[in-house]
Parts: sequence; structure tokens; C-alpha cells
Amino acid sequence: MNIKTAMCKYTYGSFFLRNVWIKGIMYSVRAGHIILGRLYRDMKWTKITIETTTQATDMLSYVLSEYGVEGIEVEDKVPLSDEDKKSMFIDILPELPPDDGVAYVSCYINESISEGDQGDICRKGNDNIADTTSSDNQRHTDNTGIDIKDLCQYIKEQLDDMSSYMDVGTGRISIGETEDKDWMNNWKEFFHPFRLEDNIVIQPTWTETADAGKDDIVIYIDPGTAFGTGSHETTKLCISALKQYISKDKEISVLDAGCGSGILSIIAAKMGASKIYGVDIDELAVEASVDNLKLNDIDNDIYKIVKGNIIDDADFSGKVEASGKYDIVVANILADVIIPLSAVVRRFMKPDGVFISSGIIDTKEDEVRTALIDNGFEIIDVNHMGEWVSFVAR
Repeated sequence: MNIKTAMCKYTYGSFFLRNVWIKGIMYSVRAGHIILGRLYRDMKWTKITIETTTQATDMLSYVLSEYGVEGIEVEDKVPLSDEDKKSMFIDILPELPPDDGVAYVSCYINESISEGDQGDICRKGNDNIADTTSSDNQRHTDNTGIDIKDLCQYIKEQLDDMSSYMDVGTGRISIGETEDKDWMNNWKEFFHPFRLEDNIVIQPTWTETADAGKDDIVIYIDPGTAFGTGSHETTKLCISALKQYISKDKEISVLDAGCGSGILSIIAAKMGASKIYGVDIDELAVEASVDNLKLNDIDNDIYKIVKGNIIDDADFSGKVEASGKYDIVVANILADVIIPLSAVVRRFMKPDGVFISSGIIDTKEDEVRTALIDNGFEIIDVNHMGEWVSFVAR
């Protein structure tokens, strides 16, 4: 698996965001209490970047926030902590180059400046200020009403003061402008209707109408900021397993652990499931699931989607257990989540229920197999698609 990493932290109050690129897909990994930031359409932003040291990032972030700057990006090569790794829901952690002690602190200001103004800022502010260009599609906050010239002078003064008691590095300040693009919606132009299974068609809400037959199950989807359009192999593996265990001839209940955009819950309902309970640790995923279930006219009486952690939160797990036992528990997450989930998931299942797990990279197959067996499961089916694996266990 080819992995390209671009590690950075976005601070806003008490949280940060790290971005990891895997096979051309950016995974935004939340740590601490995170809101997925505000995205602005058709706007140009001035990006100010300070080249400094990892030692100075906290203090520099603080002085920027004192000035009134919101949403500070920190990029460095500091090794991931154990807490970082637990927060990064990916199967293969990125390998960073050696830490050279250099860090880049950036902020985005909602004020465009001309080339002449950029040069003027460079002359008046600091010999170490340079004019650069930028086309980064980053998330930023509403830093309006900030005078860029004054901010650069403020940064210079703070760096001079900080240098008396810590290494601030080069202190080089770069000024650039982001491209004027609709970063929130541009990805949609690459997503069109497609056939997921022989009789299942995924229909994005914003595209042309799919070429679906009268016997096809059409799933309308708008994932928003939640991951999951159904095109990934892991989702296909789950759907193939669900088709074997859901029948319209009898009542089947499904617990969707890690529901994401709600696509598996929708398909389960369309196949005939009589009860669906979806859980996710992400409030945005819960909202997307509910919206998509409504979009597909799923009866409100058969589903409930809630936010919570069934692995670590005993109170929440108790509430889920009190909702009843399930014929099927499906988890399209990741191996490092499925492994601990396998130790607790039995409490949510009927005695003859099945546990369908997917999202497992093939290098983790043996670890998941061992965890399932150690937790008393009988593995009744294993399927592969590309680099991905799914298990059906009872």
C-alpha cells in the first residue's frame, strides 16, 4: 500500500486536527474535542506561515491567539505519541521523516492583498518576510478584520522577544494566497451514480439520475463531512454479508457499529431489516446518517441513530444493551477498533446472532482472527476484496 503523509495540527481552542494521506485520500483524524471546522466557499484567504522550531510552537500559537487569530495550523515532524496513535483511526500509521526540530505555524486571514501590498508588508515588517503562493485546501476560521501588515509586525516583535529565552529558528515569515475555490463541494464533480451490487445502485443527490431498473434498490446518499459513499471495497464486503442474513420473510434486527454516513443502515432497511440501531462516536456522522435515512424514506419507527462509544463508555453500552439484542451486528470500521470491539460485542447479540466485521487491511487479518477466536467466536466466513478482509462470526 502506497502511503503519502502530510502531518499537521490545526488548533482551535483546545483541539487539533492531523491530516494523513493514504492512497490519495485525506483522512482528517480528530484528537481531543474537535469540531470539523468551517469551510468557506468562493473566498480568497491570505496565508501567513512562520518557520520556527518545535520548541517555540506552543508559545507562538499562544501569542497569535492573544492577537485574535483563530485556527492555527502547526506542521512538524514530531513522532506520534501513543495518544495520537489511538486517535488516528487508520490501519497503517504514517512513517514520518526524522524530526529536524523545524516547525511551520500558519494562520489564514480573510483579507486578500495585492502583490504590491505583499511587497510593502515585506519591507515594513521584517527582512525575513517573503512572498509565496499557496493552493492549500485547508480548513480555517473566520479571521476577518485583521490587518495583515500590523499582524506581521506583531509577529516580528514577538519572535524578537521570544528569542531571548528560547530558540525560535529562522523566524522566516511567508505570505501567500489560497486559491479561490469551493473546497466544500469540488469533490462532488468526481462522484457519479454507480452500481454497487447486482441490484443496488448508489445515487448521489447532486448528480444525474442513475440508470436503474425496476427491481434495483436505489440508495440516495449525501455523505456530507462523514465518510462513506459505498464505493469502497470494505462497504461492498459488508453488503455481501448482509444480503446473506437479511430476509424480508422474517424480522431481523441490525446494530450498525460505526454507522458513518448511514449507508449500511439504509441498505439493511431496504433489504427488509425490521429494526436498526446505529452508533458512532462522531456527532457529524450521526447527523449524516439520520439525514440519509430520511432522504431514503426509511420509516422513522424502525431506526435510531445515537452518538456514543460502545467499547469504552460503560453507561452508553448499557443503554445500547437495554435497547435489545440484535440478529446482526455489522462494523465497517478498522482492525484496531474491531479487535477491542470483539471483546464486548457479544452482549449486544442474540444467542444465534452474527457479527460482520470489515474495514480490515489484509496485514491485520491474523490479528483480527485471533481476537475473534480468543473472545469465543466461531468464524463462519472470510472474504477478501483487493487489500481488504471481512469476517462473519457467530
